Amino acid sequence: MSQPTRDLLETFPNPFPQRDYIVDTVCPEFTSMCPKTGQPDFGTLTISYVPDKLNYELKSLKLYLQQYRNHGAFYENVTNTILDDLVAVTQPRWMKITADFTPRGGIRTTVIVEYPERKIR
Repeated sequence: MSQPTRDLLETFPNPFPQRDYIVDTVCPEFTSMCPKTGQPDFGTLTISYVPDKLNYELKSLKLYLQQYRNHGAFYENVTNTILDDLVAVTQPRWMKITADFTPRGGIRTTVIVEYPERKIR
């Protein structure tokens, strides 16, 4: 199983760095692999962020996310790693990733991670 790398992520200068605005990117065809069974996991990633100086480029995001198709990892690991990589590359003011995975065995899982971290209930 290959290890995804953030090196594929590209950025461009924020055209409005003086303004807070939210960018929502929905990735409805996200695929990763279950590390126990080797079976594919499908889900929808929603990435929301307030950029500071940089925005991520969408084609590079697509190529970055496609790396997870052959990477075995649990939902929690995948979601947190993607957040860490996007934060490292863009240094946003705020970012949140919601990963809604399709049901498997009658169980549906959603993982939500946020930067900067905040206390969850």
